[in-house]
Amino acid sequence: MSYDKHSLKAEDFINHDEILDTLRFADEHRTDTAMLSEILEKGALCKGLTHREAALLLSAEDPEIRRRTADLARQIKLRFYGKRIVLFAPLYLSNYCVNGCTYCPYHAKNKTIPRRKLTQEEIRDEVIALQDMGHKRLALETGEHPLLNPIEYVLESIKTIYGIRHKNGAIRRVNVNIAATTVENYRKLHDAGIGTYILFQETYHKENYEKLHPKGPKSDYAYHTEAMDRAMEGGIDDVGLGVLFGLNTYMYDFTGLMMHAEHLEAVHGVGPHTISVPRICPADDVSVGDFPDAVPDETFLHLIAVARIAVPYTGIIVSTREKEDVRKKALEAGVSQISGGSRTTVGGYADEVSAEHSEQFEVSDHRTLDEVIKWLLDEGHIPSFCTACYREGRTGDRFMQLCKNGQIANCCGPNALLTLQEYASDYASEETREAAEEMIREQIPGIPNPKTRAIATERLTAIREEGKRDFRF
Repeated sequence: MSYDKHSLKAEDFINHDEILDTLRFADEHRTDTAMLSEILEKGALCKGLTHREAALLLSAEDPEIRRRTADLARQIKLRFYGKRIVLFAPLYLSNYCVNGCTYCPYHAKNKTIPRRKLTQEEIRDEVIALQDMGHKRLALETGEHPLLNPIEYVLESIKTIYGIRHKNGAIRRVNVNIAATTVENYRKLHDAGIGTYILFQETYHKENYEKLHPKGPKSDYAYHTEAMDRAMEGGIDDVGLGVLFGLNTYMYDFTGLMMHAEHLEAVHGVGPHTISVPRICPADDVSVGDFPDAVPDETFLHLIAVARIAVPYTGIIVSTREKEDVRKKALEAGVSQISGGSRTTVGGYADEVSAEHSEQFEVSDHRTLDEVIKWLLDEGHIPSFCTACYREGRTGDRFMQLCKNGQIANCCGPNALLTLQEYASDYASEETREAAEEMIREQIPGIPNPKTRAIATERLTAIREEGKRDFRF
């Protein structure tokens, strides 16, 4: 089998020999300053990098090259996303699972973790708790269990979530992170109005993948890896990639991740809407010591910066797996989305005590959403709860075209301020509200289009003084 990014077969577009050749190339040229400088110059054009160029840049150890990489990543993030940081929260529906994933405490053989599946009424309680925090965007999570967690349960849960209105709260976008499934089921998810379909590859190394997934439907490497193609065939425009760094060598998995992004662009004309970069961390029945390829902080931050340069338009996500100081540096390296106030337990928002000991992984950032918002504001970022693109039909190739030519900022900037004002008016502590409204006052004059600026100003007043909600450009 040879490498072919246009193929629909996993072992063609994530070709093992091509990855090994790429890693040899990167190792041979990692000290070639001239070649690395050329790659950075290409990256500065904001057209992205090939997987081989990205792997070489990731392998660079020269401090000056790394500094230039970090600087360029910061500039590209600002060009495409400005100072905006989108916020979301995971919502775990069920931890029943039939798979045998050795790195996840939900695996079928784990007899110590409390098992739970939320009823629709319990989901309602969870969503109200999330709305009372101020969240507008959720990432739905569930273990893979064909009998207990069928697609019908997921669809019913999505309908429940979208239907809940509590005070001024509303979940406006439900992203879905569930197991690889059929084209027919992806069509059902599309028709249910999901935002992004997210699926982590975990590792692109086929042999290691099969060792890490010894039983269950997820053990089928090809079916799992080809899921995004089926999702797009099923009408889902926006998909999110990711690997769990530390399961395998980071160089191999990063190269595979870049190849997957190239494949989606080549076949569907739309690259990944998001790329997630979680690292292995402790959990019930899982020890980090069992995974010798864990990625150190400095390498992790360099990896994020290279991803930002290689796939400049994508949203890069870091969760509460990471500690506050790492998240701060990751934002500078190119991250554009983070979770806040997260619980990785089933039922953990409405009744954290009863959900104890059922978390999928240990949360490292335990701050409340309000504390995270205040922190972002203090760091000069603009917290955003915007979901406008999804609801205005700016998805898939339409979103990518607007993002790549920079026009999306004409919508995203004002929308971020409008949703920040909603948060400030409805949920913020007094200190956070004052900081948010000061940020809004500072940013309004920077809206380039005078008409848009005037409309945004009117709408901000309507939110503050008239109680109106859910404006969007």
